[in-house]
Amino acid sequence: MNSRTSFFYGWVIVAVTIPVLMITAGIRSAPGAWIVPMKDDLGWSIASLSFAAAMGLIVYGFSGPLSGNLMRRFGVRNVVIISMLLSGLSMLLSSMVKTQWQLTLFFGLFSGMATGLVASVLGATVATRWFVKHRGLVVGMMGAAVSAGQLVFFPLLTAWAVSMGWRTAALILAGLCVALVLPVLLFMRDDPEQIGLKPLGELESTTPAKAQADEAIMRRALKSPDFWLLALTFYICGATSNGLVGQHFIPHAVDHGFSAQTAANTLALMGAFNFIGTIASGWLTDRFDPRRLLLAYYGFRGLSLLFLPFIHDNLGIVAFAVLFGLDYIATVPPTIALAADTFGRKNVGVVYGWVFAAHQVGAALSAWVAGLARDSFGDYALAFYFAGAMAILGGLMALIIRRSSQVKTKLA
Repeated sequence: MNSRTSFFYGWVIVAVTIPVLMITAGIRSAPGAWIVPMKDDLGWSIASLSFAAAMGLIVYGFSGPLSGNLMRRFGVRNVVIISMLLSGLSMLLSSMVKTQWQLTLFFGLFSGMATGLVASVLGATVATRWFVKHRGLVVGMMGAAVSAGQLVFFPLLTAWAVSMGWRTAALILAGLCVALVLPVLLFMRDDPEQIGLKPLGELESTTPAKAQADEAIMRRALKSPDFWLLALTFYICGATSNGLVGQHFIPHAVDHGFSAQTAANTLALMGAFNFIGTIASGWLTDRFDPRRLLLAYYGFRGLSLLFLPFIHDNLGIVAFAVLFGLDYIATVPPTIALAADTFGRKNVGVVYGWVFAAHQVGAALSAWVAGLARDSFGDYALAFYFAGAMAILGGLMALIIRRSSQVKTKLA
């Protein structure tokens, strides 16, 4: 088997990776889908439930750098299998919680760590290890898989919570995680050279180089203003997407007179347009300056968030779902492209892992603070105004990032 074979095995890796990303996206969307039934069942405040979700988002983010190193040391397949088993266990334990510390530990910290072992860097690692040609498109497909996970699971999790209870829904998620172990075990491979291939589109005859040591690349990255700009823009991305909309859109919609199921269906519509937007973003990233794409994405996101507090009708909420959905995860392909341009594709797993950690810090703080704002002021309006302004600022910051001269010659 060689790189000239009509069918490239990397597409099998993509096919195996996609359901893994979908199920982890489903687990990470559970706090937003279950926040209302959990409040009714457990009798705790929105702020308390948001704190558990925030802890999960933080651990989820900081599992990324750990995941990048574990994949390098023990292999992608082994890390994915461990992640699926631990994710299933976290959902099993979450279904039995009775106290707030148990919710924070199992539903927050443990679940965040388990899913974070793959969800943050797996797509970037697969795309950069297996593809030179079509890399942006593959990254877009991975982002679309996350959107599809949201599309499938948000309404399902909400419906299951209503019909069977959120605890039973958690058990279903646990079973799905365990079921994914078999295809990963059978078909996942760590990198192309393991089966005698080169990345698709790699013209050189040399063996792909191993990544630099984590200490070396991160020492260089931490001294680079471009790393901090990437981290800050992605911090804003997390704060304005996963943290605010992902965790609080349903209770916000309920406050504005919509049913929880209608809000969940709106998130599903958002996920459908995110699916389209993320694949399109990957295609565009292969062809246009990623910085200008980020300016457009963050700008549209900011406008949609500023518009949201004024929505009280079905037409308006559909318009928001379309506009926000088109760029919910569309920021990922250009962000990964800029990380590869600046620090080399062989270092993307580690560098992007830390950039993604900043994303999740933003998401966690936003999830928690928005919950506090809701309990303090009675609505989410101030949180959405502030987030809209942050998003527009993030777009302007993206323009400052310098593209390495490597782009004009050859990536490291």
